[in-house]
Amino acid sequence: MDPRRRPDPLRPHEPAQGQLLSAVPVGELPPHPTLSPGGRGGKGIPLEIPEAVVERITFHNPENGFTIARVGVPGQRDHLTIVGYFTEIAPGEVLALQGEWTEHPRHGPQFKVSSHATRKPSTLVGIERYLGSGLIKGIGPVTARRIVERFGTETLDIIDADVRRLLEVPGLGPGRLDYVRKAWEEQRAIRDVMVFLKEHGVSTAYAVKIYKTYGDQAVRLVSEDPYRLAKDIWGVGFVTADRIARSIGIPLDAERRLGAGLRHVLGEAGDDGHCYLPRAELIARAAEVLEVPAERVEEVLGGLASSGDVIADPLRTDAGAVSDPGTPVYHPALYHAERGVAQCLRALLAAPAEVDPSRVSTWIDRYAAHTGVQLSPEQREAVMLGAASRVLVITGGPGTGKTTTVRTLVKLFQAMGKRIALCSPTGRAAQRLEEVTGTPAATIHRLLEWSPAEQGFTRHQGRPLEADVVITDEVSMLDISLAHNLLRAVLDTAQAILVGDVDQLPSVGPGNVLRDLIASGTIPVVRFRQVFRQAAASAIITNA
Repeated sequence: MDPRRRPDPLRPHEPAQGQLLSAVPVGELPPHPTLSPGGRGGKGIPLEIPEAVVERITFHNPENGFTIARVGVPGQRDHLTIVGYFTEIAPGEVLALQGEWTEHPRHGPQFKVSSHATRKPSTLVGIERYLGSGLIKGIGPVTARRIVERFGTETLDIIDADVRRLLEVPGLGPGRLDYVRKAWEEQRAIRDVMVFLKEHGVSTAYAVKIYKTYGDQAVRLVSEDPYRLAKDIWGVGFVTADRIARSIGIPLDAERRLGAGLRHVLGEAGDDGHCYLPRAELIARAAEVLEVPAERVEEVLGGLASSGDVIADPLRTDAGAVSDPGTPVYHPALYHAERGVAQCLRALLAAPAEVDPSRVSTWIDRYAAHTGVQLSPEQREAVMLGAASRVLVITGGPGTGKTTTVRTLVKLFQAMGKRIALCSPTGRAAQRLEEVTGTPAATIHRLLEWSPAEQGFTRHQGRPLEADVVITDEVSMLDISLAHNLLRAVLDTAQAILVGDVDQLPSVGPGNVLRDLIASGTIPVVRFRQVFRQAAASAIITNA
């Protein structure tokens, strides 16, 4: 046996497909000490509870299915608290549970459910509570009692087989029957979806997310294309989707599998900070991940490029051919973001800012006399360029004078009567920018008015920022997508001043925006090298 595949004694065993979590008969349920956190099934030790009857729902989040409930276990006196992810459960429902004990600091012992299976209640009381819980629309507690009195323990089987037999129950007419039929079919669909997903190794938490997204179409959609999960369900990546696909029986060299694998490799490159991968590198990486010949991956890549699922940009290569090994291959969103940044900068640079350099120079002298702030030649040049440039990059390490320069620029623009917007990628940096300039500053997300409902910014080229100058600090933290969103919200007639330390670690997201802007050679750049925070004769600075 491969040692990497060695069974972990602390992991619960996986149930066989189509089976319940445990074959332990109810009568052989271990005594209560085993079910308690202090017994043999203690904290962190996997445990199965073959039968637990839901007594009360304490909390249920309809968005993600997180639930806290009290359950009773046959043969045990005390009720247990369970926590986990469920589509919908109701009092009277019978569950087979798998999980472990945890200790909540406030509420004490809780059974954390890692997997569960639903069983139909078998007792008259259980059936009545289940039907009357409100889970089945059209049936309340009184009607539930009448139904159970009429059909006894066969109630649920009868509803499954022929729901119209409920018309035999006094007070339940055709109108209410229609509500009951629809609700019952919905519950049956939920059960079918959950069983299908669990058979293919999907955890309960993700199964709930999948059902919430696809509804009763989940089985069909996942069967047709399990790789759509990686696009549609947050937290489900290619590896999980591929495991489901392999379980369903999708071949290793299936086109949809290879296409999903190529997109996955591009996504991983983005996570590493890259906007694209050279064509040959993308094919080699994907072939290794997918365990198929590179030639087959190359075929599928051509199809993805033709359909627009990826974009190969021959303009970035000397050969100019899409098939060239060095041709950059992009995820479409990153390609359009990169091109969008270039287009925004081109529009801003189209016309110079109208300013009289002599007046700016005179203002700097007066500002120095009034405040006592003496600018270095580099700082003075930066202020002069900032006044005259539509786009300017100011870069330098800590203590080189960026803050003083930005503060001076803000005062200059205020004296010129310009509307100023100050922003930074993080809240802490925005707060510091506001403190040193004495002017309100915001995070980029707040400045662009991020809308959680729309999952996007409400400031853009159609509704630009009402500012004549946009000054952005800590630009080294900008990824390409955020940079695009910021620049496309800047008025074509405005100025953009970008400040940051190019030698800092680049952004977490894809793209090294500040370094690329400097390397482009098309934008004015002022680089500060003299450190002002320490004395000029400091041994540390001299040695550095």
